[in-house]
This record gives sequence, C-alpha cells and structure tokens, in this order.
Amino acid sequence: MSERGIPSLPARARVVNIGLPLFADAVADQGFDVVNVDWRIPAGGDLDVVAALSRLCGPRASVVDAANAEVIRRLDTGVPTAVAVRPAREVVPGIEGRTLLHCGPPIDYAGAIDPLRRSMRAAVVAEGWADNVGDANRVLAGGEIGLAPANRHDTVVPMVTAVGPSQPVWVIENGAGGNRAFAPVNQGPGETAWFGRDTPASVERLRFLASVAGPLLGEAVRAHGPLDVLGIAAQGLQMGDDVHIRVQASTNLLLRDLLPHLAALEDARRVALAELLAGNHLFFLPIAMAAARALTGWAMEVRDSSIVTTMTRNGTEFAVGLAGTPQWHVAPAPPVGQALYYPGFGPESGAPDVGDSAVLELVGLGAAAAAGSPSVAAFVGGTMQDARATTEELDLVCAARSTRLRIPVLDGRGTPLGVDARRVVQLGVTPRITTGVLHASAGTGQVGAGVATAPLSCFVDAVMALDRRLAT
Repeated sequence: MSERGIPSLPARARVVNIGLPLFADAVADQGFDVVNVDWRIPAGGDLDVVAALSRLCGPRASVVDAANAEVIRRLDTGVPTAVAVRPAREVVPGIEGRTLLHCGPPIDYAGAIDPLRRSMRAAVVAEGWADNVGDANRVLAGGEIGLAPANRHDTVVPMVTAVGPSQPVWVIENGAGGNRAFAPVNQGPGETAWFGRDTPASVERLRFLASVAGPLLGEAVRAHGPLDVLGIAAQGLQMGDDVHIRVQASTNLLLRDLLPHLAALEDARRVALAELLAGNHLFFLPIAMAAARALTGWAMEVRDSSIVTTMTRNGTEFAVGLAGTPQWHVAPAPPVGQALYYPGFGPESGAPDVGDSAVLELVGLGAAAAAGSPSVAAFVGGTMQDARATTEELDLVCAARSTRLRIPVLDGRGTPLGVDARRVVQLGVTPRITTGVLHASAGTGQVGAGVATAPLSCFVDAVMALDRRLAT
C-alpha cells in the first residue's frame, strides 16, 4: 500500500490471459510472465446448441456418462482376432446379387467422385459383370449394379475400394461381443483399384486376389489360428507406426507370424503371393480397420451415448454416427488440407477425403497415435512437437485413454480413446484424420498423403439429435 492507502502496482506483473492469444503474446514480448488459457465461446455461441449441451452435460449427464463408460469399456477391452480370409459372398451379411460395397455414406454412381467410379468399374469387370470398363460404366450408370455402404454390412474399406462378392475379406471376430467385422485384403501399391485406377492391371490384381491371394492367405490363417490384431497394432506403435498412414512395422509383425504357414503352402503360386506381400507396406491397414469396426460395432449396441462409433467418408460426404442409433449425420467431405504431394502434384490435384479408415481414430490409432510416429510428423508440421500436438488436440475431445495402445515418447501414456461429440461441439475441435490423397480426375492413383480435418456441422447435428432422443 502507498502512504495514502492507495494500492500500488507490483514491481513484476504476472498475467493470466483468457481468450485471444494476441494479448498473451504482447505481454510476453514485454518480458513478463504470462499464462494463456485457450478459452473459446462454447458451441460458437449458438444458443440452441449451447442449450442442448447444457442439458447433456447437466441434468442428462448421468445417463450419457453411464452409457459412455460402457462404450469406452467395450472399445478398450474387446479383443478382435483375425480368424479367416473368405470370399465376401460367403461371410459378409446382406450381400446379394450384383452388388458392390463402397466407402462412406450411401451414394449413387453419378454422385461418386472420379476415383471411386473408377474403382467401381474395375470391380465390375473383375466380377465378370462387364467385358471392359466402358461396358462397366454403362451398367453402373444404368443402375444395373447395386451399390451399398460397406459399414451397413459390418465391413470397412480403405480409400475407394469397391468390394464385389468374389473379393477375399478378412474375418475379424470379437469374442466378448459375439460380433464380426470384415475388410478386403489389401490390393497393394501401384496400379490398383483402391487408389482409383481402372486399368487392365488393376482389374488383373483384383482377379489375382480372388483366385490366388485370398485362398492361400485363408489357408495360412487357418493353420496359424486366431491373430490378435490389436496386440500387433500395440507393438507397431512402439516401432513408429500410427497404424493408419504408416503400418510398416505392424505389417512386418503380422507377416512374421504367418511366415511359417505361408512357406508351408504346397501351392506353387505361393511365390506370386510372397511377391505381393513383400512390396505391400500397407497390408495390415484393412485388418486393423476391421478390428476397429468390430469394437465400434459392439459399442454401437449401447444406447444414449455421445461417443462417436461411425466416422466415414465417400469423397462427397462425411458421415458421423453415435453409439445406440443407426442414424448418420452428414456434411460435405473436407479436403486433405495438410498434405505432402508427389513431384508434379499439388492441392489442385487432390480428391476430397475418402474411405472408411477414419474408424481407426475412434479406437486410439491414426492421429490419436501421431505423437509416436516420425512419419506422421512430416504431414502435420514437420516436427515431433507438431505430431504430439495432433495427438493432444484429439485428447481434448476424447472421453478416455487406451490402456493397451501406448505411446513411448509420452512415457507410455495411452492414446486418446472415445471421441465425445459433446466435447467436439463445445470446443469446436474436430478429429484430424491421417490419410492418403488420390488424384481428383486423371485416374493416376495416389498423389500424396496428409491429414484431413473432420467437418464440425455433422457433430453438431449428432449432439442435437441425441438431445432430442433423451427428451422423449
């Protein structure tokens, strides 16, 4: 106090800034201590959304939180195992007649992006439903081929994969939930349909998978017995994978387990299979996706939850669904904003975000594990600090952390688990998704890889729908 009783200013100011970081930066530039609190107006100030959040986080919170706890338990404790490789027509529920399964929410042929249409054409020719891609284009445009979202058939597909009845799929069982999920055998690099190619080579690859790779892999898996998919993924995280855009370690671990049984195959075509596997560093990707889908499929049975159990995109629309309801909420598919492109390509070349692989981010993989992957760091700013920030941003909107998927560089901390739509909407922070980039129109396949940011509006719609359901 001064002699006149007037408070005096301290010799050294210490500041807490709430809101705009510009003010914190100005204080720091003057050499003073400052703590910046990243505060923002909840739900962007939309009064209807704020009211819904107030109910879901207030009087209805006990119902939602109890449901969320059960969803998290299922996501964290289910043990999905790969038990077989079989043609889709034999195991995938609801496959009838001339039908293709595709990524994302429902879409017709005319509304599909160019790479997805090309994949569909290649699949139609491989199935023998057309003699060439020109004829395939005609029967698809005429509505003679059924198109269905893979997710509606307990199946997930990477990028623009179109799955016909003859294609081999991994069969993943979740013993605790008594449910199954499916994903196609990865087609490999280069001239392949899952990258949006409809060339003779891409068609031949699909035929090879159906006639050679699928049956031989099925024999090897049968000889080995069930494979603990997330056990392999957890080891992969320790070796630098995010198990989305980088799965080299996980792939190698899987092939190590299968190697004795692959070598024991008496079929001479095992050499051709070995050549495919040796050059396929993304081989584990769809297996991990199916394991994640087996967990989210089990979690979908829990009512009144705000945890996201569906996150998928078809290149035109992005869809989100919450546990306990079959309803999907859609928004336009975002671009892959942070990306590294192959020489000669850039943002103008890239198609929008596409594929079912965002299911990985819902179970603690992909961007949730970015902090431990130097490969992912290259796409999110270039440093491991940027990769850590990607994981920590997702941590803000998740309800828990995994007890089995751990990041070594964070002292073994579990990856973020269970995206809570309430938190997403309150903070305005949506999940980021590590993914590949396909050419938008030229049919040249993959042109880069990067990170897409999920649109906010579909999460807002999901929260509002949950609030309405709990009001009845």
